[in-house]
Order: sequence, then C-alpha cells, then structure tokens
Amino acid sequence: MSSLARKLRRDNKVIGFVPTMGSLHKGHLSLVKKAHQICDVVIVSVFVNPTQFNQTDDLENYPRDLPGDAAILAEHHVDYIFAPDADEIYGENFSTFVTVDDLSDKLEGMSRPGHFRGVATVIALLFNTIRPNNAFLGQKDAQQVAVIQRMTQDLGFDVEIQIMPIIREKTGLAMSSRNERLTDDERQAASIIYKSLLEGEIALEAGERNASKIVETVRKEIEKEPLASIDYIAVVNNETLEPIEKVGDDPVLIAVAVSFGSVRLIDNIVFTR
Repeated sequence: MSSLARKLRRDNKVIGFVPTMGSLHKGHLSLVKKAHQICDVVIVSVFVNPTQFNQTDDLENYPRDLPGDAAILAEHHVDYIFAPDADEIYGENFSTFVTVDDLSDKLEGMSRPGHFRGVATVIALLFNTIRPNNAFLGQKDAQQVAVIQRMTQDLGFDVEIQIMPIIREKTGLAMSSRNERLTDDERQAASIIYKSLLEGEIALEAGERNASKIVETVRKEIEKEPLASIDYIAVVNNETLEPIEKVGDDPVLIAVAVSFGSVRLIDNIVFTR
C-alpha cells in the first residue's frame, strides 16, 4: 500500500480515501461516490480497529464480510481496497498512540474511554500509509469527525477532510453497520431517534435558544418509545463540542446516544442560524 501510494503521488494522481470498518451500506457508498467526483483514484480501507473497542464482545460481534464488501466496492469502481490484518497495523511491541485532548473526553468519550485514542491512532497510521489528498467522512460520527479534523490540523497531515451528510433509512434511522444487530421491532422503534432530533430542530427554528429546553424536548420524544434507553442527549458547539447554555450564532450540534436492547446507536443534527 505504501509503495502504491508513493507511485500514485509521483504520477500526480489525486487520491481519495474512505476509511471504513466494513459491513458496508449506502452511507459508505455515498462517500465513495463523492470521492469519485473529485479524485482520480479512490481507495477504501476495510479494517475493524481493535483499539477503539471498549468491550471484547462488542469487537467480536462487530459484523464482518470482506468478500461481500469487496464485491460491493468492485461494483462501485473503487480502485483499491486496503484490508490489513491487525498485526500489519499494530506491529510487535506497538506502543505509540495519538490522543486528541479535550475533544476525546466528551460525549462518546465519557461512555467509551479510550475510544478516540484508538480512532485517532489508526487514522494517523492510515493517513501515513495511503497519503490521500482527500479523506471522506460521514457526519453521523460527528465527534469522530471533530477529532480527526483536529488531529489532521495539529499534526500537519497533507489531507483535506471532506464531511458528507448522514444517509438515512426510509424511517429516518441513520444508516449504520450496527443496525444489522437490531431485531425488527428494535429497528422500527429506533426511528424515534431522528424524530426526536427533528423536534429539537423545530424548537430551535421556532426561536428556542435555551439549550436545556432543547434537551428536554428531545428527551420527551425519545421517552415515548418504551424500547429506547437514553445514554445521553447533548447540545454543544459543533466545533469544540463544549456544552452551551444559550444557542448563539455558531453552529450547534444536537447529539444523542440511545440503546435498543444490546445495540447502542448514535445520531445528530447540526443547526445553523
């Protein structure tokens, strides 16, 4: 992969990179489509990164289907798939990690300590190996996007981060590989997440500026669904992820994490006045 990346750079090819953990869906493919539009070469990584999982059973149960993913990517004319083993990424005695302070400790970081250290480290390794001009990320993982953007800026990676909109199922549920682990009833119930976010957005558009009232609006909507178990609801600055009391002129992120059975889902909406 490193040799190939060097050759592509020498040939002045614009490299587009889509990092994934596989089990591909339409959300991933929207990133591939955008990469094709603005890049000469599209590379997709398929790697279930062990360092970003907090629980062994979550890592073991994460869906994997490399042959199926490869077939899908071939249909979408991806030029190269990078699917390394864990020991190729993390060599013997690996002991160097990337930590993005402050951003990593909020929201998801409170529930999943060390998660974003794993994310930042593997993305840094992938950037060094693939050397992309553009990396394409989905807005669904808003905190992950913020962490990678900060790391890219702070460490001087020569790559533009392209953020693409959330792709949703017909019910409004944000597409995620984890959705496949939901029962039919849970999957239907999970549509309440997007409905609740829309209620928060409607309140903002109607002039509500008190963040705590927005949180309560979202909470009341989610609590209508008995299968839903709320982890957190937050209204924060979209760039710094700092909690806010009053919504001002800066873009605001309404972020939620909700569990249905053993499956934990995240979603968000960005509001700009």
